[in-house]
Amino acid sequence: MTGPKAYLIYSSSVAAGAQSGIEECKYQFAWDRWNCPERALQLSSHGGLRSANRETAFVHAISSAGVMYTLTRNCSLGDFDNCGCDDSRNGQLGGQGWLWGGCSDNVGFGEAISKQFVDALETGQDARAAMNLHNNEAGRKAVKGTMKRTCKCHGVSGSCTTQTCWLQLPEFREVGAHLKEKYHAALKVDLLQGAGNSAAGRGAIADTFRSISTRELVHLEDSPDYCLENKTLGLLGTEGRECLRRGRSLGRWERRSCRRLCGDCGLAVEERRAETVSSCNCKFHWCCAVRCEQCRRRVTKYFCSRADRPRGGAAHKPGRKP
Repeated sequence: MTGPKAYLIYSSSVAAGAQSGIEECKYQFAWDRWNCPERALQLSSHGGLRSANRETAFVHAISSAGVMYTLTRNCSLGDFDNCGCDDSRNGQLGGQGWLWGGCSDNVGFGEAISKQFVDALETGQDARAAMNLHNNEAGRKAVKGTMKRTCKCHGVSGSCTTQTCWLQLPEFREVGAHLKEKYHAALKVDLLQGAGNSAAGRGAIADTFRSISTRELVHLEDSPDYCLENKTLGLLGTEGRECLRRGRSLGRWERRSCRRLCGDCGLAVEERRAETVSSCNCKFHWCCAVRCEQCRRRVTKYFCSRADRPRGGAAHKPGRKP
């Protein structure tokens, strides 16, 4: 389905999907020097304002993935009259001891509509446009590649002699984590300056991108130094950023945050104590109210700050990965 009617039917899901992509971007990069700022989140490259680095690559991939994921999920929830389960393989042998069956999430539908909406934003024919379209596709491939097989046993007394299996969407967080790994392994494409200004140039660009797997993220430019403030590029630098030093269940990037945001950028770690107020000791009273006490707690937070003598901070080395 195309045209204005399709736009009205799917636009709210497309918008919700793009928003989920933005939120996932902010989550994945919360403790990185580049932390997915609002300025970086426009998908249109009109006016030549967009960079073509690995961060741009991630923004396109996660946004495209978010739109496809939401459309697929809403299809499964019955939000669209023209979409239902993907039962195209039902009854076929999937592997030893199991058959395709059940109600697989219809990623083919989500992929097609996502491509129609997201790729249409890219109207150029140069290397930057080719890069963005490639990364849009990588985002969609990430959704398909992280789907989970779910099975149901069949047999006498739960013997599970055969299984019926179908594919389900994972949590979107898994898609984000998958693309974050692709971000770190993104490939830089070197093209001649001005490529794309002629039919031959556009052909060379197409051939170059066709030779790269659509599961990989690609970029054309190196990333700037995100340690430093750059008003021209809209970069705030890491001075004043919060980092984490201790706490339960810290992830890999959280554990390294003070070193990456402060020490490696030539900044000291400043300790600040603050008092927080939160509801606690809540009790249910018949009938029908919940009453809570107000508890005060002293907390310690850490921030990157400039000092004459950084406390244990390593000297900043330009050009390091963000």
